Amino acid sequence: MSAALAAGVLFGLGVSLAQMIDPVRVLGFLNLAGAWDPTLAMVMMGALLVNIPATRIILQQPQPLLDRHFHLPQKQGLDWPLVLGAALFGIGWGLAGYCPGPAITSLSFADGGVVVLVVSYLMGAAISRWLILDHVVQKQTA
Repeated sequence: MSAALAAGVLFGLGVSLAQMIDPVRVLGFLNLAGAWDPTLAMVMMGALLVNIPATRIILQQPQPLLDRHFHLPQKQGLDWPLVLGAALFGIGWGLAGYCPGPAITSLSFADGGVVVLVVSYLMGAAISRWLILDHVVQKQTA
């Protein structure tokens, strides 16, 4: 079993156990004016409690276990593409009740609506990549 497959299975099990594949739970978290459901906040806090110390320990190693070097983000600041992308992600998450990871996990339910959602995510990713690559190529040729 490859490391990527193992990580994907572990992620799928985690979001399933935490009930984050239930859009009602996620939408309940986003419903601040009504019946607010704190489950997602607890899942996020639990993830941070594990991730923050683990990341510090991992980055102290000379190299990752399965690669020659760490691939860390080079960009440090905020810019409009990041803000716009985050806003679009949040709007889509709020409308659908799914973010991409749990949506892919939910494909196991064979629900037509989830299939349409995942296909839409993939199309959006392809279009944004095409737009970004087109922009980068235009800058390089100018």
